[in-house]
Amino acid sequence: MTDIASSPDATDTDMVSGVAQYLAPVVIDLNALALEGKQAHWHVRGPNFIGVHELLDTLVEHARDYGDTAAERIVALGLPLDARTATIAKKTTVPAVRAGFQQSDDFIADVVAGIDAALVTLRAAIDGLEEIDPVSQDLVIAITADLEKDRWFLFSHVAK
Repeated sequence: MTDIASSPDATDTDMVSGVAQYLAPVVIDLNALALEGKQAHWHVRGPNFIGVHELLDTLVEHARDYGDTAAERIVALGLPLDARTATIAKKTTVPAVRAGFQQSDDFIADVVAGIDAALVTLRAAIDGLEEIDPVSQDLVIAITADLEKDRWFLFSHVAK
C-alpha cells in the first residue's frame, strides 16, 4: 500500500515542477487579464457600450475561472503557487489598458492585446507540456480555445 503522505519520486517531482513552470505564467496572465478586463468594463463608453460592457464581464468571468482551474492543477499536484497581486504585476505579459474613461474601440484594442499576450503564454504552455503532462496540456488547450472565442467576440465589434 502506498503511503499517501510520502513525497513523490524524482520522476514525479520533475513532472510536477515542469507543469508548474508552464502553468504558473498562465495563472499570472489570466489573473492580470481579469483585472484589466474589469478596469475596461467599468470605464467603457460609446455607441457599443452595453454589448462591450457585457462581453468584458464575460471575459473577466472566464479569465478568473480559467486561472483558477490552472492554479488548482498546480496545487493538486502538490506545489504552491505565488499569484499575489505584487507577483502578477511583476511577472505578467498582459499589457495594461488605458486609464480612465475610453471609447469602446480603444478598450477593445487594449483588451484584445491583453488576450493576445495571454494566448502566447498559453501556446508556450501547450508546447512545453506536450512531453511532460498530457492532462495539464489538455487543460491548457481547452482554456486556449475558449479564450480565442472570447477574443473573437470582442474583436468582431471593431472588425471591418
